[in-house]
Amino acid sequence: MQRPKAPPTGNTSVTPPTLAWRLNVLELRLITWWARHGITLLRLALGVIFFWFGALKYFPGASSAEDLATRTISVLSFGHLAPQMSLPLLATWECLIGLGLLTGRLLRITLLLLFAQMAGTFLPLAFFPHETFRHFPLVPTLEGQYIIKNLVLVASGLVIGATVRGGSLIHDAGAADTAERTQSVQQRFRRRFQREP
Repeated sequence: MQRPKAPPTGNTSVTPPTLAWRLNVLELRLITWWARHGITLLRLALGVIFFWFGALKYFPGASSAEDLATRTISVLSFGHLAPQMSLPLLATWECLIGLGLLTGRLLRITLLLLFAQMAGTFLPLAFFPHETFRHFPLVPTLEGQYIIKNLVLVASGLVIGATVRGGSLIHDAGAADTAERTQSVQQRFRRRFQREP
């Protein structure tokens, strides 16, 4: 996004900024702030959700998802993990994800745990369709909605993962175009270099 140009001024009088110009400046400031802090806030929000929901699972009956979660783990483990073991294990797993996201440390491992856990959360849709859908596949129950909304958590994890190696959001359209062209040239160079003997 280009910086808004100041309204024209004459020699004798100064033209006050228009409302459109002021709104453009405000939008630029907001987008700049969002680009600078958005990924961090997303990571922290995701961390709070995982830690909070994980901690609830340490207290039997406190989490609305615990029954479905323990039965899914029981199916996956062929009945070898009883709810008394699987629920604290899942609680610890989710709390570790939450702590990793909140601290920003070991993000690669944290995201690996997150994606593995998220893959497991979708399994009740296949294992228990009579409990997760009123009318398959368009009308989910409350439990089904709870599971399907995890798509947002997966997408959030992907966005955070895209910045693990130091990447960031680019809020300036010109800079984004330049970065994309540079990346495209680098990719062509790599492909050509790999083909040459």
